[in-house]
Amino acid sequence: MTTTETTPKPATRRPRKKNASVLFDVPGPRARRRNHLLTVVFSLVFLGVLALLIWKLNQKHQLDGKLWKPYTNADVWQNYVWHGLWNTLKATIVAAILALVFGVVFGIGRMSDHRWIRLPAGAVVEFFRAIPVLIMMFFALAGPPIIADAFGRVISPLSGFEAVVAGLTLYNGSVLAEIIRAGINSVPRGQAEAGYSIGLRKSGVMLRILVPQGITAMMPAIVSQLVVLLKDSALGYIIAYEDLLNSGFYQVKSNYGNLIPAAIVVTAVYVAMNMALGYFANWLERRSRRSGKSAARSLGTGTGAPPAVGVGSL
Repeated sequence: MTTTETTPKPATRRPRKKNASVLFDVPGPRARRRNHLLTVVFSLVFLGVLALLIWKLNQKHQLDGKLWKPYTNADVWQNYVWHGLWNTLKATIVAAILALVFGVVFGIGRMSDHRWIRLPAGAVVEFFRAIPVLIMMFFALAGPPIIADAFGRVISPLSGFEAVVAGLTLYNGSVLAEIIRAGINSVPRGQAEAGYSIGLRKSGVMLRILVPQGITAMMPAIVSQLVVLLKDSALGYIIAYEDLLNSGFYQVKSNYGNLIPAAIVVTAVYVAMNMALGYFANWLERRSRRSGKSAARSLGTGTGAPPAVGVGSL
């Protein structure tokens, strides 16, 4: 009687699914059924709340066609909605650029080795970060008059647009300074040491190595603060700046008496702007990571012998 020896088959590793994570296992059948059940339950609850809200608004005659009729008129969009949207975007873009510059300058200033730079920069950041945005807008708009025309009449120092930009820049720039400083501190110390080893000064290490990597690492926090800046621009309504809230909501509601439709339209525009800003920031972050400009460059390929370094080159 002959016996056949069978060689054990090598253990085959189950391929990892694309949606599997390193930290979490793929949910099993029971977990998937539970997740699907919870999704259905919460979806039904959400639809129920939405239906109740629509029913209540319909009872109050807030969804009548006559209240939405103004938005079928092109003049309403041009004279109120688009006019306010342009003013909001104009103030937001200018304030965002100035706040980023403010944040980079004072964020780096807080990390200076010189006390005469580090202490004033820290005092400025902490001071403006502790003041509400609206109060800074009031100070900028109604501050001490310092300009007079040829007839001796005192002129207000800043317009409504300039007051909104000043308040948004000082507050959000102070917050961005702390975000950028945290991002620079999160870069491994070896990156700076590598820069010093090739002869860069501290300013070169900071601007060429640490700042690009720190900004890329803190991009989600920077985007969140820019979204806050965009929403805070609505405070210009308090100082009579004709932004989207003032022109697109308050003036339309006052002229046509459609409170809820005007609020819904303005809310949709704000949501669209914030989502567009988030998508743009995500695209910019992916592009910067792919291009490699935010990472420290290697001095060699690593395949051959390292270049000889003489004493004179050091």
